[in-house]
Amino acid sequence: MTALLFDLDGTLIHSDALHIDVFGEIFAERGLSYSPQVYAEKIHGRHNLEIFPDLFPGEDPQALSDEKEARFRDRLTGHVPPMPGAEALLERARKTGWDVAVVTNAPRDNAEHMLRAIGLRDAFELLIIGDECARGKPDPEPYLAAMRGLGVSPEACVAFEDSPSGMRAARASGAYAVGIRSSAGEDTLRAAGAHETIEDFTDAALEHILARFDRKAMT
Repeated sequence: MTALLFDLDGTLIHSDALHIDVFGEIFAERGLSYSPQVYAEKIHGRHNLEIFPDLFPGEDPQALSDEKEARFRDRLTGHVPPMPGAEALLERARKTGWDVAVVTNAPRDNAEHMLRAIGLRDAFELLIIGDECARGKPDPEPYLAAMRGLGVSPEACVAFEDSPSGMRAARASGAYAVGIRSSAGEDTLRAAGAHETIEDFTDAALEHILARFDRKAMT
């Protein structure tokens, strides 16, 4: 049975701008220079407990992580539109009988908050959190945990990711890795292992990808 595995930040929700702003505050409070390039090169797609020791040595990384994520949740209020085409794709999966899961390095509180904000919490029974796995992305273990939870093989899975770190995890898991060009470009995602890339879930190229898995399901 085909399964669709979704990263969350930057894949199901346009959230990078909020993360960029929160990190900007944290840098400014310490008198450090900061830019979107710093976010792209040193932060995007990485786990908090890897990020903070590198950026702010000598400070408590867990306390910084908790503070950063609380600030993020404070900014994410009310209803936020999901990534274009996400709702239609999930409805198609429901009607077709495809399994779905979220696979994210975000803390569970954040993941729950984001899914509720975009109105998609009820679409997912399985929510895999990197912190709760033996290893987070870029290790493939979160994706492998989703496959085990759904009872599907890697060859039956399509994984959607927007960051190079997440893409490396998806590709290493054996899933068909599709890059979402919300924050990284075609070349960057391909270099990280993407089989194909799409602008969002309304991209016409997605139909060709899904059709291939439709055919697999019928053979």
